[in-house]
Amino acid sequence: MSGRALLSVEDVAVDLPTPRGNLRAVDHVDLSVGAGRTLGIVGESGCGKTMLSRAILQLLPKKARLSGRVMFDGQDLARCGAGVLRKLRARSLAVVFQDPMTSLNPVLTIGTQLVETLQEHLELDAATARQRSAELLAAVGIPAPAQRLAQYPHQLSGGMRQRVAIAIALSCEPKLLIADEPTTALDVTIQAQILALIVDLQKTLGTGLVLITHDLGVVAQTAQRVIVMYAGKKVEEATVEALFENPRHPYTRGLMASMPAMISLGAKTDARLTEIPGMVPSLTNLPAGCAFAPRCRLAIDRCRQEYPPLQDFGDNHFSACWRAAELVSTP
Repeated sequence: MSGRALLSVEDVAVDLPTPRGNLRAVDHVDLSVGAGRTLGIVGESGCGKTMLSRAILQLLPKKARLSGRVMFDGQDLARCGAGVLRKLRARSLAVVFQDPMTSLNPVLTIGTQLVETLQEHLELDAATARQRSAELLAAVGIPAPAQRLAQYPHQLSGGMRQRVAIAIALSCEPKLLIADEPTTALDVTIQAQILALIVDLQKTLGTGLVLITHDLGVVAQTAQRVIVMYAGKKVEEATVEALFENPRHPYTRGLMASMPAMISLGAKTDARLTEIPGMVPSLTNLPAGCAFAPRCRLAIDRCRQEYPPLQDFGDNHFSACWRAAELVSTP
């Protein structure tokens, strides 16, 4: 990727105090996204991907401690004041959450929420904002958009609510969109429609996209580059093509082998689905060495004693595994 990155996360860590001790939800992660490009971030629940997105958005819990830099369009968001951040969000930096019922106000109509967003950030008059709101609903595939403006969120289906959330997020044509599990609560058919919608609108607007998901199949359809996270750390990063051709971390291979979609995508995994044994470790009580070692069939003594550094194995394909050099061609 040439030119300056639209978003550059540099050595970001997030610590949360808990009754059981410090919890490091994000452990010194780096990433970058260019305009019009898509970065996928994948991993199981509890791996730190959502907390990373909240660090980017500066929406962390009050007691969270953030270190590192979050550079967006030349500004360090971690050092911006509340007023600056408020102007950036929605206007230049937007987000679509997993459950639209948590982001849509249940006591305001769809029209009110869209119109207020447009008036606040684009300074449109009421009539123009209402007309633009109907156009946005039509653009995200909602039928009879003018009538929908008078409805409340609970009157719409889950797929329709998610389309409204996308319309609001893209209403001001932001430079960067963060989509945090935008299709998890939807059925398979609606998932495909929502993903296609996001990608189509992204291409039209030239928006950078960070797509957070637990589903490698979703990443294969949408992203150019992908980061795999485990226990708060980045354990692998590569282009989508390189990752599916030759994953260099046992955790990535485990994710692929456990997903039916990977067979149809041509990933080099056994035809029989397998599961990753064990559970994600507690982030307040991580094992010595590699956090994945207790679940890894390839683990050796060194894995249990020393954490492996993130190494470049060529073509910007990074892996944090002592045995990554052995993981070539076949899983």
